Amino acid sequence: MKAVIQRVNFAGVKVDGQTVGEIGKGFLILFGAAEGDTKEDADKLVSKITGLRIFSDENDKINLSLKDVGGDILCVSQFTLCADCRKGNRPSFIGAMAPDEADMLYKYFCEKCMELASCKVERGVFGADMKVSLENDGPFTIVLECREGKIL
Repeated sequence: MKAVIQRVNFAGVKVDGQTVGEIGKGFLILFGAAEGDTKEDADKLVSKITGLRIFSDENDKINLSLKDVGGDILCVSQFTLCADCRKGNRPSFIGAMAPDEADMLYKYFCEKCMELASCKVERGVFGADMKVSLENDGPFTIVLECREGKIL
């Protein structure tokens, strides 16, 4: 399971020209589920993400969490995070979780984010062609991966 976390001033996602999710200050999370990922992996990843202290305090020190700044989350499913590019130039997605299972894990991940971060969690539309816009604050981007219950 992989997550790309971007600290944003705002972010939004559109499907067919219609906004389906948007936030102000917070995290844009791109989420990818791989074959073999579990709810336990999601729990670990959510715990790490919601505890990240990557916002500046009054002394401009990176010391505050999402809760501390009253931020929200926009979570967008992105199976391409599971791409295998080791052979050739065309990515293989064989390691990505099957769509039905991935959708369930994505929804679970979003619910756990809402529960642990105590904030609004907006979502994209699983499997849709989405247009994501954002203003990355910093820029500040972190890539996290969880396998077999361990953050890598």
